[in-house]
Amino acid sequence: MNFVKKNCPGLLLCLAIAAPAWLLGKALPVIGGPVFAILIGMVVTLFLKSKAPLEAGIAWTSKKILQAAVVLLGFGMNLTEILAKGRQSLPIILSTIATSLIIAFLLYKALKLQTNSAILVGVGSSICGGSAIAATAPVIRASDEEVAQSISVIFLFNVLAALLFPALGAALGLSSEGFGLFAGTAVNDTSSVTAAASAWDGMHGSNTLEAATIVKMTRTLTIIPITLILALWRGKKEKDSSGSAFSLKKSFPFFVLFFVLASVITTVFHLPAGVTGPLKELSKFLIITAMAAIGLNTNIVRLIRTGMKPIFTGFCCWVGISVVSLLMQHVLGVW
Repeated sequence: MNFVKKNCPGLLLCLAIAAPAWLLGKALPVIGGPVFAILIGMVVTLFLKSKAPLEAGIAWTSKKILQAAVVLLGFGMNLTEILAKGRQSLPIILSTIATSLIIAFLLYKALKLQTNSAILVGVGSSICGGSAIAATAPVIRASDEEVAQSISVIFLFNVLAALLFPALGAALGLSSEGFGLFAGTAVNDTSSVTAAASAWDGMHGSNTLEAATIVKMTRTLTIIPITLILALWRGKKEKDSSGSAFSLKKSFPFFVLFFVLASVITTVFHLPAGVTGPLKELSKFLIITAMAAIGLNTNIVRLIRTGMKPIFTGFCCWVGISVVSLLMQHVLGVW
């Protein structure tokens, strides 16, 4: 009862924001529910006279609900199906991920970016946008403002990619197979991949949507090694700063283990779409709920004031990924 009394007010406020944000995301998938939730949360927090009764529930939602959403995301991963159809895109996927992470690291050094901001923008750009940020943020203990900032950066280039890439692919003479690979490897978020591929199909009367989605899902699997490596890095960093012994148990992101377990269950038991579909939708809604909490904990003025360096980093990662994706297709003869 004490837990309910402590957390319920903040959780209910997050749910009240998440419901309209989810509907707006359905209506405008290129923007997406998480972005609407962050924006609404940032506006609502400006008008709150006192956040004290809400703080515990908001903090719990931004951490625990976010981790639960990542676990449920695993039920959308049939590993056999994804690896069978997506393995031909692996060289391109690995090249683009490496490119984004290297660019983010170089700009982190050159621009003196905050460490967590550089990691979140690099990972969000290279893997799967908001889902990758959601999985990575608890591992590196990113603040809510760092998460909101990186989500906003990813959103900006998602929209640009969805609008520009179909025309760019046509101008470059990409085949439908080539555009499916391009959209799946160079667009950050699943909703924007879907938008870009659907626009291409409308222009050319082809069916690239399924191929682009499979490539995107294959990218999503790299959340697992990336989060584990970051957890070990974070644990070592804390050990070096405190002088205490390294603890794998404390550093290990167990919610990622449950994400893997959910994927394995889906694969082994061949869970039908009637089961996995609602779980995937619940995962999306929980991410939106957590983003509402993050928006409530974010100072919009400070976010705008400090946003140029992350935006420039996101732009460089986006351009680098796009160029490398096209170059690798040309080298592999997929174009």
